[in-house]
Amino acid sequence: MIVLDQSFLIKLALSFLVGSIWITTITVIAEKYGSKIGGFIGGLPSTIVIALLFIGLSQSATDASRAAVMIPLVMGVNGFFILVYLALVHRGLIKALLSALLFWFFIIYLIILFGIEGFWISIVVWISALGFCVFVTENIMIIGHKGGVRVPYTSRQIFTRGIVSGFIISMAVLISRLAGPVVGGIFSNFPVIFMSTLYITYRTGGAEFSRAVAKTLMFSAVVNVGVYSFTVHFGYQYLGLFSGTLIAMILSAFSAFLTYRIIRRRA
Repeated sequence: MIVLDQSFLIKLALSFLVGSIWITTITVIAEKYGSKIGGFIGGLPSTIVIALLFIGLSQSATDASRAAVMIPLVMGVNGFFILVYLALVHRGLIKALLSALLFWFFIIYLIILFGIEGFWISIVVWISALGFCVFVTENIMIIGHKGGVRVPYTSRQIFTRGIVSGFIISMAVLISRLAGPVVGGIFSNFPVIFMSTLYITYRTGGAEFSRAVAKTLMFSAVVNVGVYSFTVHFGYQYLGLFSGTLIAMILSAFSAFLTYRIIRRRA
């Protein structure tokens, strides 16, 4: 029987707090500065940094490393999550989000059922999914950049965003403790930022604004989270928890710089 001691509960609470602040900030930036900036920032390693660090702190660096190797594969699945949303959002927000979520759970179920795990499998799925998703969004779907929208913020609105987002992130950390590092790695990359950001931007800016954010969000997230995850996988093995996290953040910052230059040139 797994005991949820006081130390773990404190870490769980911290993951809730940090995650809720981050996601709330992302959605506000997207609304204020437009789809390119908002989508780019939303795709930066954030919840995954928090989740893996807390997995390492509550379990071990080895467990966190094993969880990290699955994340690029899941990011590929998250890219298809975005594609499903983009294809269906004009038929309604809830229908699009539920369809994308059902697709995500179905693919993740197959991954867990067949015990798919490994560095090379993860990297092949990651690269293939990234290439396919970029091709579809650039050459098949017509999605233009959108500027910011004016949103009359209220304290209740901001509070609700933080509570919902923080809850989902803390659940990912809890699942990693209860179900083991592999399943934990998968669910630490549950598309919480995608769902929160797409829901909020649809409600405040409409379907086309949400689609524009989603397009940039997908590209930024799949690239930058993938780079961070592979780096931290090896960093945790050879450098330890905190040094591995620092090196991974430095390399993902470099990839983020290159990603942003590409995003700025895209329509």
